[in-house]
Amino acid sequence: MVEFGHILQILYSNMANKKERSLVIVKPDGVQRSLIGEVVKRYEQVGLKLVGIKMIIPTEDQVEAHYMVNPDFKTNVGTKTIESYKKKGETPPTENPEEQGEFVLNGLKKYMVSGPVVVMCWEGLHVIDVVRKITGGTEPRTSDVGTIRGDYVLDSYQLADTDNRAVRNLIHASGNLEEAGKEIILWFDESELIDYRLVQEQILYDVNLDGILE
Repeated sequence: MVEFGHILQILYSNMANKKERSLVIVKPDGVQRSLIGEVVKRYEQVGLKLVGIKMIIPTEDQVEAHYMVNPDFKTNVGTKTIESYKKKGETPPTENPEEQGEFVLNGLKKYMVSGPVVVMCWEGLHVIDVVRKITGGTEPRTSDVGTIRGDYVLDSYQLADTDNRAVRNLIHASGNLEEAGKEIILWFDESELIDYRLVQEQILYDVNLDGILE
């Protein structure tokens, strides 16, 4: 027989999962191409809830702090970029992941401070995975059709490196829950995040669809 305490633990866990949060930033190219509404629509249509939003022009310090919430960012992004080159049969600018990562970070700082961005906090079940699935892969060139990046961008690592700039891929989305937590407090005060209920949440999350015909 299942203990009552175990049942409560499951219920509390499920409630917490439904309130997972992710940070999303519409980057300067997304703002300039008037895609803010399209981005919001894609996440809303799947059932996620927008709990915070604002437009700002970030500083280089903010951008560096944002990307370096993961101390392995340079190594990870450098490795990912090098592997992407090789997968397509192309020669990467360097074989050193840290060096490539530093190049990427410098490009991101220049890119992100070039104009206004829209910073958003999204909430919902499996929010990290859902947002990243809808957004698409980091390199637009290899993103699937149907994703935001796959549908609206044609940029590539190769072209970005040739032009000595960051990849223009419209959106930043948190990579995991720990990263999201650190990113959200960098961009939002607690008072800027709204805790509220959408009517559709009953359909998305409640165990039974009670009350529809009432």
